[in-house]
Amino acid sequence: MAASETGNRFLETGDLRELLSEKRWLVEEEQFDPGTLNIYETLFTVGNGYLGTRGSLEEGHAAGLPRTFINGLFDHHQSFVVELANTPDWPELHLYVEGIKLGIHECEILDHYRALDMRSGCLFRETRFRDKEGRITRYQSLRYAHWDEKHLCELQVQLTPENYNGVIEVEAPIDANVFNLDLKPAYKDPPTFDPEIRWEKWARSMHLGHVVSEPIEPKGIFLKLETLDRPHHLGYASALEADTDVTEYRRRFQHKRASEVVRLEAKEGEPLRIRKAVAICTSRDLARDQIRPFCEGQLQGSLSHSFLEKFERHRKAWNRLWDACDIIIKGDPEANRAVRFNIYHLLIAANPEDERANIGAKSLSGEGYKGHVFWDTEIFMLPFFIYSRPETARALLKYRYHTMDGAREYARESGYEGVRYPWESADTGHETTPKWTADGSVRIYTGERELHITAAVTYGLLTYVDATGDIDFMLEYGAEMLFGTARFWNSRLEYNESGDRYELTGIEGPDEFHKLVDNNVYTNRLTQWNLNQAADWYQRLQDEFPEKLQALIEKMSLDEQEINSWREKAEKIYIPYDPDRDLIEQFEGYFDLKEVPITEWDENDMPVYPDGYHHDNCEDTKLLKQPDVVMLLYLLPDRFSREVKKANYEYYEKRTMHKSSLSPSIHAIMGVETGNHEKALLYFERSAYVDLNNNQENTEKGIHIASAGGTWQAVVNGFGGMRVKKGRLTFNPWLPPSWEEIRFRIRWQGHNLSVHVEKHRAAFTWAEAADKALMIEVQGDAVELQPGRKVQADIK
Repeated sequence: MAASETGNRFLETGDLRELLSEKRWLVEEEQFDPGTLNIYETLFTVGNGYLGTRGSLEEGHAAGLPRTFINGLFDHHQSFVVELANTPDWPELHLYVEGIKLGIHECEILDHYRALDMRSGCLFRETRFRDKEGRITRYQSLRYAHWDEKHLCELQVQLTPENYNGVIEVEAPIDANVFNLDLKPAYKDPPTFDPEIRWEKWARSMHLGHVVSEPIEPKGIFLKLETLDRPHHLGYASALEADTDVTEYRRRFQHKRASEVVRLEAKEGEPLRIRKAVAICTSRDLARDQIRPFCEGQLQGSLSHSFLEKFERHRKAWNRLWDACDIIIKGDPEANRAVRFNIYHLLIAANPEDERANIGAKSLSGEGYKGHVFWDTEIFMLPFFIYSRPETARALLKYRYHTMDGAREYARESGYEGVRYPWESADTGHETTPKWTADGSVRIYTGERELHITAAVTYGLLTYVDATGDIDFMLEYGAEMLFGTARFWNSRLEYNESGDRYELTGIEGPDEFHKLVDNNVYTNRLTQWNLNQAADWYQRLQDEFPEKLQALIEKMSLDEQEINSWREKAEKIYIPYDPDRDLIEQFEGYFDLKEVPITEWDENDMPVYPDGYHHDNCEDTKLLKQPDVVMLLYLLPDRFSREVKKANYEYYEKRTMHKSSLSPSIHAIMGVETGNHEKALLYFERSAYVDLNNNQENTEKGIHIASAGGTWQAVVNGFGGMRVKKGRLTFNPWLPPSWEEIRFRIRWQGHNLSVHVEKHRAAFTWAEAADKALMIEVQGDAVELQPGRKVQADIK
């Protein structure tokens, strides 16, 4: 492999830093600290919705958790519940200078810097190593998962010997000896482990079996693997190139591991460039016999272009994404960086091309919650996609449609009818919530008791249809989901004869401090809403699409008597409420619980448990993990007066511990809506920086992706004041003191609406391509927007 044959395929620059965007688009690590390694692995995840790869060091580290997750690739072999299977870490690369490894453990680290470039969707690294012989090597790398070519990943490395000549050996493996963390010991007083051994006590679950390792000619390696429980096959094709003469090239094949190895002559001061390209595909995408040809084709297509050409195409795709999804905050650059960080992670979490996958609670950035899907998608993340990338929102909702058979079976197993969506979902729609925590010390009841997930799916569905006007989706998929959930609630409600009312007893609301309650108001009120919405849509289909309705009647055995019962039961659902104080009671009996004041906050302004209390013993107190009532007021904005919203916000805010990352963003929005601006800004910062500041102290396990969606809502629906009331867009913005303006764009009814909010005025530009005017409300006043014209309105 001569330099003349490969040099034109490499970036001809002396410094990979030249590819980075402006500093305001970077999240940076400026020194190496093994104590924060796992946190940065999460923060620095690169991905494209098809896969996500944590920001682990290419050469490895004892404390590292290198992970590549392929969206939707679940397995249950050896693990105590089905989980998203870890797959080979494609950026892995090992370098040896005269036999001495360049690595954090083996060398002295003179300088270390990494940056996640959110604008370009890539991770940059620069480290200067000094080995035990005094040789100094400057190491740079840039990696990305191609946005448009979802199966392609690339890594370019640039090595510069600063004070020596010598031989450098490069090994580029694909290693399938990977595992997931499964169970950990239960300690009465958990010990503190050094970072390098913190994961050693965990039991590990294996999910990949080896099928074949073979060479690709003229260069490259191919591994075919299979999951051990699910019937999935996956293929990795990898090729290594160098831009200088290779003195030796060989391939190694070991058990579940294959690698390419090259030897290069290094000269002082002269950079060497290495490129590793990897194509990944599974039998979720193609038939098994098509995996290898596809991977090889992707690989050869990549190598036929220079690294810079491929990266530029990727970067242009990201530019298009940001054109559609960016939020600009003038006056607070750090807040703007934090908001963009959250948007970046939302974008790499979902794949619009795969309607059988969704978003796990830790996205594709970590093992937390086993990759399972919660209500987080519909309530916290889906709004971002609905109003920015509706095609992705549609795919996420199709996942719920495709898993409906499992949800029907779950309802039957529970003794009910219709569609009961599981609290934790994987690939089938069956309940996947573990019964115990990973150390076996605490029983988990959420899978049995948190029914509100079913209403959350309905809420996401109807929010999507209202915003997009996608009536075809409703006719083909949504109506069946809506009627199925209504049927579940209709069968689950319990009649209280003495009170002549319907109730939901023995359940758990979003506030998980209180694990067995009756008439959780959040669940009861959304059940009521779900039943009424189903009845309304039945009538609409009857009036406008009778043939479609008739097909559903036959498929689901619907009749008018059942529809009438939806409305009748909804009317009599019990909603605990104290009219003298305008207070909605979180659940029946909540007002009688013990008052335990919150008096202490930590360095991140997060509440500290009062003395003697912790996550599992707040049952008899008014302390809340997150406030169901405030969430309810947000989700149904036109169903409650401002006085009710204000009274309940003030009451519940002071009792909330925010031990869920989902809580602060909703408090930020409702703080704006109720005029509590100081709290609004405080809670926005808690949400926006939850991972950047590790303020829940568990970022190492993966991004708090629901909080990322909540942060977007805090800006757009909170400070931007955008709400949908009775089917119309309304705006009532407020900007924090240091913010001069915010700009964002949303999709509404298939077109773009640009919004520009300043202190005392707002401007709106409706899409030029729209075929009619758009009526909105700004602080209660009707405003007509003509296509292509900018309209300003004063803000009081």
